Amino acid sequence: MGDHGPMQTPEISVAEEVAAAVAAGQAVVALESTLYSHGLPRPRNLEVARELESILRRAGVVPATVGLPHGRPTVGLDDGELELLATTEVIKLGVRDLAPAVAARCHGATTVASTAVLARLAGIRVFATGGLGGVHRGAVDTFDESADLPTLATTPITVVCAGVKSILDVPATLERLETLGVTVVGYRTRRFPGFFVTDSGIDLDWEMSGPEDVAAMMRAADGLGLRSAVLVANPVPADHQLDPELHDALLARALVDAEDRGVRGKDVTPFLLDHLQAASGGASLEANVWAVRNNAAVAAEIALAFSAR
Repeated sequence: MGDHGPMQTPEISVAEEVAAAVAAGQAVVALESTLYSHGLPRPRNLEVARELESILRRAGVVPATVGLPHGRPTVGLDDGELELLATTEVIKLGVRDLAPAVAARCHGATTVASTAVLARLAGIRVFATGGLGGVHRGAVDTFDESADLPTLATTPITVVCAGVKSILDVPATLERLETLGVTVVGYRTRRFPGFFVTDSGIDLDWEMSGPEDVAAMMRAADGLGLRSAVLVANPVPADHQLDPELHDALLARALVDAEDRGVRGKDVTPFLLDHLQAASGGASLEANVWAVRNNAAVAAEIALAFSAR
């Protein structure tokens, strides 16, 4: 276990720099493209996309942003491809959408789930994102659950995130992750972070004190033959979080507004996020960006620790 090389994947284009680093056992961190195409406004999205790659490079890590320019699954977008996906209307692609998008040769951005799958096929072991998808509020009636969860149950990759989006049912999401056998640890915390805020109010069983601990856990998972993901819950820095009381008040108001307007299904998440951003005067957006920056920095440290064998 713990192989460095990519699997045989003729449908996937792996950037030469990324492939060489993976083959040499060097530190590589994957990044998703949906964050830029659907999660951040223009032109801020492209600025953040480039900034995250710079954070990784300054740490001595090779960045591998994942997406589908021209319908080609690509691990390690070049700057032109990054700009294309950040400035063009593109499709948000989960795992189930990859094959149709390849067949149709359409531009697409990858979610947490599809990024994890493509990155792991390319031999990458660490992935930094913002917030994870999860179980939606009211899922007992709608069965609305992100495909991120079952995908992570079968994809051996370490994902550094700021928890799950706080607009979701956080306790139910953690229950599902437990059922699916996905390891969840706090990074220097025993409390599960709440994406926009440092603390969701839920205790965690495990805390990792630094990158070496996470790397040791990854090696242990390899030695045990485990095939599920490791989720490293890394809180947004406290001085950059959205004020917790403001967050709770705005979220409560947004949920009522969504119900009154009859917003349902996949429209709920973007509606709530847009509501929070507008009502907070952009403060939720800044918390989001700080969370992703922080996750990229921690993912770099973990990737370096894991590669130093």
